[in-house]
Amino acid sequence: MAEVTPATVASSRWAPAADQLPRDLSELAGPVHGAVTLPLHLAWSGLRTFDLADEKLLLGLYRIVLLNGHHEDYTHYLDATLLVSRWPVLRKMLGRSVRAVWEERFPRLRPAAAA
Repeated sequence: MAEVTPATVASSRWAPAADQLPRDLSELAGPVHGAVTLPLHLAWSGLRTFDLADEKLLLGLYRIVLLNGHHEDYTHYLDATLLVSRWPVLRKMLGRSVRAVWEERFPRLRPAAAA
């Protein structure tokens, strides 16, 4: 049986392509407060506007962007500090393939997951 590695997992149709991820977390300069309305290509069903002061809504927005977004969405809607600080919870809300691609690209997220 072949060993499953992050590169193997990344080939999943449910995981973002590695070239869609930012090269560095510092590229994630999205909003940190206020209300954010996601475009239809990200949130096509249900809630589209998220108050970042509400932790559940913040996590919901990040989950939607991480699962459905592309490079421009990540850099526009995600903030590096918020992503790292919420990663221990977020990673449980994502599929294994999405989680593996992000943690492979940004090893800083791996220790945050253990916090």
